[in-house]
Amino acid sequence: MADGKMVTLFARYLFMKAVTIKELKDELKNCTPSELGDLCLQLARFKKENKELLTYLLFEASDESLYILNVKQEVEEQFGMINKKTPYLIKKSFRKILRTIRKYSRYSKKKETEVELLVYFCNSIRNFTPSVMNNTALHNFYLRQIEAIRKKITLLHEDLQFDYGEELNKLTQPQP
Repeated sequence: MADGKMVTLFARYLFMKAVTIKELKDELKNCTPSELGDLCLQLARFKKENKELLTYLLFEASDESLYILNVKQEVEEQFGMINKKTPYLIKKSFRKILRTIRKYSRYSKKKETEVELLVYFCNSIRNFTPSVMNNTALHNFYLRQIEAIRKKITLLHEDLQFDYGEELNKLTQPQP
């Protein structure tokens, strides 16, 4: 049996196949704290998303409201850089901003954070000039985001459902 396990481990390393989470967890239990620190730093150097996640976990997870504020500022900057020449380029930029919001929401793992950021995104789209309501593709994109928020709100606590429901109603009202 030991030879069979050794061959399996050798084959995984040879072909760079990922092991299961359970196997990783078991192996990490055998590491010293300094080895764990080195592994984390190595992961952070390997990929930008790993570094961003580590930054969130170490520095920003303790203050979620400040994290949300920082993400909103980044979203606002991205809205300022949108190329407004054609509806296609506007929609492409909207999708890029939405990817950013989803990435940061994934780091947080809190549904309230995700809903708040999506509401902010839709609010920014609603106030965007040129108006998205004049273009069918952009308007449908906006409506899909409203529906996504509506579904996510149902997963929240009742008080939050009411608060975000009110904000959602404001987003669905016709513009003056």
